[in-house]
Amino acid sequence: MGCDRRVSARLTDCVCKRLQNHRVLPHSVAMSDEPDVSALSFEDALRELEGIVSRLETGQEDLQTAIDLYARGDLLRGQCAARLDAAQARIEAIRVDAEGRASTQPFDAK
Repeated sequence: MGCDRRVSARLTDCVCKRLQNHRVLPHSVAMSDEPDVSALSFEDALRELEGIVSRLETGQEDLQTAIDLYARGDLLRGQCAARLDAAQARIEAIRVDAEGRASTQPFDAK
């Protein structure tokens, strides 16, 4: 998906900028306190991912925090993609024609 690549690129760019600055401070974010991404709805995962991207884009996070945020963001991106793929499969599975016959047309998101 194009969206996946754009989010991944934004996350990578933010961490790379942080690495170029070589600012390493004590780790200040306990990422283990975050809920498991598989338990999040698409909307919750996307909201958290958008927050992470915003934090990384500010450039204010220390290196370790930026790396942890990137890792969490990548998990969230994967969860969002999986939820969208599942929704697409459900839409494909429930399509029926006007006479009630099942159709196997692929989903077109355009």
